[in-house]
Amino acid sequence: MAILSWPTALHFFRMNKKRQVVVLALYLSVLFSLYLVPLGMYSPCIKEAGTLGPAPALIGHRGAPMLAPENTLMSFEKAVESGGEGLETDVTIYDGVPFLMHDSTLTRTTNVAEVFPNRTHLDAAMFTWAEIQQLNAGSWFLLRDPFGTAWSLSETDRSQAQNQSVPSLAQFLEVAAASGKLVLFDLRRPPYGHPYRRSYINTTLQVVQAHINSSQQVLWLPSEDRALVSGLDPALQQTSGLKASIQELTDDGISRLNLHYSTMSQQQIKYQSVNISTNLYVISQPWLYTLAWCAGAQSVTTNSVHILSSINKPLFLMQTPDEYTLMWVLTDFVSAFLIFAIFTFHWRERGLPFVSGSRQTNDNGPYSKFRTLSDVWSISSVNVRPDLRSSPSSPSSPHLPTITEE
Repeated sequence: MAILSWPTALHFFRMNKKRQVVVLALYLSVLFSLYLVPLGMYSPCIKEAGTLGPAPALIGHRGAPMLAPENTLMSFEKAVESGGEGLETDVTIYDGVPFLMHDSTLTRTTNVAEVFPNRTHLDAAMFTWAEIQQLNAGSWFLLRDPFGTAWSLSETDRSQAQNQSVPSLAQFLEVAAASGKLVLFDLRRPPYGHPYRRSYINTTLQVVQAHINSSQQVLWLPSEDRALVSGLDPALQQTSGLKASIQELTDDGISRLNLHYSTMSQQQIKYQSVNISTNLYVISQPWLYTLAWCAGAQSVTTNSVHILSSINKPLFLMQTPDEYTLMWVLTDFVSAFLIFAIFTFHWRERGLPFVSGSRQTNDNGPYSKFRTLSDVWSISSVNVRPDLRSSPSSPSSPHLPTITEE
């Protein structure tokens, strides 16, 4: 706005009074809005010194999908190698074998169109485990390169990615158990008419109990039959995907919230006071991770474990609320001074009252040659022609051109 004040003031003093009022009102309304808005903005990184908590733990979203095909054993192993403290996935089931698949169909992340060309439209839960094992779940990653990172893979990694298959929940849990990582998964309910529509939760729970060292590693997200699940295995960390009052959460035995990052606020601290932690998803950019850190999130689900694990402190300057306010107030004053000085300069050079409908000019100032912008452009409408008044018999008198305005 300070930069714009120069052309604004330049033309302001050439306008009639009515236009001056309109331009000045518009300019000042925008200017004062910009002055006041930052003072009312909220940022979790504006906080008192010493109140910053530990960095949020990193939970690999479908593993490390920037380094390997999502929801494959290679992807989860890459997340563990990169420093992830947890693994997130999606589970579906058909013939009693829960397996990992995020989409409702197999089209995006497998070669089902090649193996079962007439069944590409079917729900993933309508394939048997024997059929699922026939599919390739890695070649699409190198072909489509969803994150633009395939070029960074070594030849060994590219070869490994090319030959990935759809893992079962049991295989996934074995990776987590071997590395001692947390497990978080969505469980898709089978469609109507499915043989496991009523028993899919019990079947999944049995697999969890059989393949994980401790149920405390499992963040149980499915909300259906939560009371039954909690009764069968009290060690599971009951996790909710919905915000609720502290009383409701404690009554349901919830120990962790799994929320979209857009809900982040420092109100999450109130949950922490009753031992309810917060996980935010999906956070893959360092600046967004910084905000989650400042907001007090205990963990985040991310596509970029390998990037966020290297961040040791928030990227933004930590300031107390008083320092933040002082910074903006000083900035506003400096801006206001510059703008006032620019308007004053143009007013004095023009030689006008501050608001006037007159066309008075200062012949000695820089405005003496061109009163308006149209005067500058009038140069383009001049003709250059010889002075015909010179006598042809006067060879010593050069024919100098004269400039006349049309």
